[in-house]
Amino acid sequence: MLHKAIFIYFAAVCIGSALLMITRRNPVHSVLFMLLLFFHIAGLFVLLNAEFLAAVQLIVYAGAILILYLFVVMLLNVDRESAAPRANRYWPWLTLFGLLISAEISFLVLRGSFPADAGQQPMTLAVGSVRDLGIELYTKYLVPFEIASVILLVGLVGAVMLAKKIKD
Repeated sequence: MLHKAIFIYFAAVCIGSALLMITRRNPVHSVLFMLLLFFHIAGLFVLLNAEFLAAVQLIVYAGAILILYLFVVMLLNVDRESAAPRANRYWPWLTLFGLLISAEISFLVLRGSFPADAGQQPMTLAVGSVRDLGIELYTKYLVPFEIASVILLVGLVGAVMLAKKIKD
């Protein structure tokens, strides 16, 4: 029962922060709601016994991607007055479409038969283990891993070269 209550909390906060993120006019507030969303998604990963994915979620998304978004928002310095006006004529149609999709999902969930212990199966030690992931990554997938690291290095060097000011 406690597991379900914690899941409902994380899911409700994820949905609420996602809605607040896309409806705020201030971009900095949207980024802060995105941070809240990323933390609660990591909490959902912890509930699924995927601690490594939760750590990656926090490091990559909350740590790197979100900071990048925040820097871009602050560097662009978008004022409320200069922002494009919102198209309010589409809100009734979008609301109707969203309610229709929600009704369909609710109908399918209430009509469906789900086993009571779905997702509660005990995991083996080899599934989701960071040690086993590292062994697979550095033995079986060594070449793709190195190719990905070279691509990231080229992207980093390219970004530094583009950002570097040319001195006369």
